Amino acid sequence: MEEIIIVPVIIFMLLVAPIWLILHYRSKRQISQGFSEEEYTQLSDLSELADKMTDRIKTLEAILDAETPEWRSKV
Repeated sequence: MEEIIIVPVIIFMLLVAPIWLILHYRSKRQISQGFSEEEYTQLSDLSELADKMTDRIKTLEAILDAETPEWRSKV
């Protein structure tokens, strides 16, 4: 009866657990390395685009406020 439990545990410990640990710590190492140069460049570009879009939205809202003061209550 004990063999029913012991055999799967041994197989798990010899095959699955080492692979699991290797993959786990490899992914931890990749995460801790931070952004690559390409990812950092993409993040900077996206940040600049977001800033430009924010400025455009503020400009559009100012135009709408001047032309149609009640536009916010209609939306």
